[in-house]
Amino acid sequence: MKKEEVKNRIAKLRQEINYHRYLYHVLDKIEISDAALDSLKNELFKLESANPEFITPDSPTQRVGGRPLAKFNKFRHSSPMLSLFDAFSEDDMRDWEERVKRILKLSPLDKGGMGGFYCELKMDGLAAGLVYEKGVFITGATRGDGQTGEDVTQNLKTIESIPLKLRLPAEKELSYLGLGPKKCQEIISTVANKKIEVRGEIIMSAKVFNELNQKYKKEGKAELANPRNGAAGSIRQLDSKITAERKLEFYVYALASALGLEKHEQEHELAELLGFKVLKQNKYCSNLDEVFAFHHSLEKNKDRLPFACDGVVVKINNLALWPLLGVIGKGPRYIMAYKFSAEQATTKIREVIWQVGRTGVLTPTAVLDPVRVGGATITHATLHNMDEIKRLGLKIGDTVIIERAGDVIPKVVKALPKLRSGNEKEIKVPKKCAICGSPVEKIVGEVAYRCLNKNCYAVNLRRLIHWASKGAMDIAGLGEKIVEQLFKEGLVADISDFYKLEIGDLEPLERFADKKADNLVKAIAAKKTVELARFIYGLGIRHAGEETAEMLSKALKNKSRKVIDLAFAIKKMGVEGLENLPDVGPIMAESIYEWFSDKRNIDLLKKLEKNGVKIIQPVVDVRQQKLAGQIFVLTGAMAGLTRPEAKVKIRKLGGKVAAQVSKGTDYVVAGENPGGKYDKAKKLGVKIIDEKEFIKMMA
Repeated sequence: MKKEEVKNRIAKLRQEINYHRYLYHVLDKIEISDAALDSLKNELFKLESANPEFITPDSPTQRVGGRPLAKFNKFRHSSPMLSLFDAFSEDDMRDWEERVKRILKLSPLDKGGMGGFYCELKMDGLAAGLVYEKGVFITGATRGDGQTGEDVTQNLKTIESIPLKLRLPAEKELSYLGLGPKKCQEIISTVANKKIEVRGEIIMSAKVFNELNQKYKKEGKAELANPRNGAAGSIRQLDSKITAERKLEFYVYALASALGLEKHEQEHELAELLGFKVLKQNKYCSNLDEVFAFHHSLEKNKDRLPFACDGVVVKINNLALWPLLGVIGKGPRYIMAYKFSAEQATTKIREVIWQVGRTGVLTPTAVLDPVRVGGATITHATLHNMDEIKRLGLKIGDTVIIERAGDVIPKVVKALPKLRSGNEKEIKVPKKCAICGSPVEKIVGEVAYRCLNKNCYAVNLRRLIHWASKGAMDIAGLGEKIVEQLFKEGLVADISDFYKLEIGDLEPLERFADKKADNLVKAIAAKKTVELARFIYGLGIRHAGEETAEMLSKALKNKSRKVIDLAFAIKKMGVEGLENLPDVGPIMAESIYEWFSDKRNIDLLKKLEKNGVKIIQPVVDVRQQKLAGQIFVLTGAMAGLTRPEAKVKIRKLGGKVAAQVSKGTDYVVAGENPGGKYDKAKKLGVKIIDEKEFIKMMA
């Protein structure tokens, strides 16, 4: 970008960040996620770092927090409650360690000079400072702008985990912290006779959050946006009775008063002795490799925590080094917030491409500036259809928020129109198919657009790929690249041609050795006899997915033994008969009936039969249908099973597999990195089981 463009972009980013920070910190409102706001701040930080002449004192990168609300008395903190610098990768953490070593003049090879790190869960709540005089709680305040907060003492007193009077530890207890007799007596005297300040996080547990929202929904009240917003709003209630209702918790993360301790880890141990809750999951790590292992383990299991957590706060454990490192800008050099992979981030739409599916439907896909989201670098995101594009008000060139959680496909969830430069372009549906050049038209009664050429290269290729896929024929060695190679060479024009392939057809092709050609021909022959449900799904009928194919195969039980018999059986049922089947509506029924009535498709069924394809209906032992009527939803990656294998196991025992979680769902099977389905299941109270429980249930 040119200097003037950089300057304008920085100005717009500052304005947008300040707007959202004001909404949250002052008005207790939220429009975009923390991850999205972090992404905007990160972009601003990078632009200002590369162009320091544009840095101004009022930039969001130079300030600590928002101003306090006027409805509470202001409180001046004894020492600043600082913000933290963020790290988003192992490289960021290594860079931080190297900077610290340079300041301390330690050798780059010195592994133990800093005394290791103390890692704390980065709770997503509201920071507060509590002042005790002679052991009695006298004042509590929010962080505010870091220097001045809001006096919310009465509301803090309603939190059960905040002691109104400190517990005075015995000398023997303090000695377990590695303290000598003299130091033990000094601490006991300070706690009993002087003023000390502790700092920590006020949080609302996920359980309380869900219970409150269910209660408020029944009462017709506004629901809480998220647990952190709920905690912040609760503390700012003028009526402390409302705060008490919210059942907040307080966890200590630091002692702000000088007590002569040597290690930060001891502050947590002492806080517990004084009567405060501290997180048992916090951990001492001797080096960054241990920090990374702790971070990875915690990120993997964060959804099982009883509260929101978005990273690990990594602190140099040796307290003597803190004043030597000091503070720069908004935060201390001796602490780094190592964030989890964001599930949301901001980026720009560079162009929109229209992909052609196996049924000819065009799907818009956004080409994005690369951005890290949910642990992966994202360059594309689905836009679904034109109705979704219009709903979001998207343009090419827009800065957008994208979202990815667990196994969820990246998608655009919001545009930020205030960041537009004026060079953005409208997104338009192409008039012709980019693959074959045929006309494109809107499907009557639907939001989709389709290529009118039923022999379109892209459509036919996707049909072939779909037929060989895991959920359909599951032909080993027949992946997308091989299918495309066979299609381009003219060896396969439709799905029946797979069964005519011979070794001699394949041997001359690139990447095909004798053994590979032989293996593929054998793999195809092994799948000539196929279960009816897989066969129906493999045909790629519009609106008919795996569950529909499974249901239809049961409805056609003992009615079709030859491939061509399918067409006669469907014709006999008619549209009305199809509509009477479970979960089949008018559009789906019409689509299925039309497919089996089309002469070209009937000819295809005849060719499949001629080439040796047979369909079978597995014999079902009713006594083994222990999951009959039960609905499962799968989310996340499993270690021992693929998604198709899990689905097969469920269906063989009479269960059903649904794509989305609802009140009617019986079980959600959660693998590694579960997505939004896991969160929805928790919200609806649906039973969640892990892979181990699932396998045991299938046994």
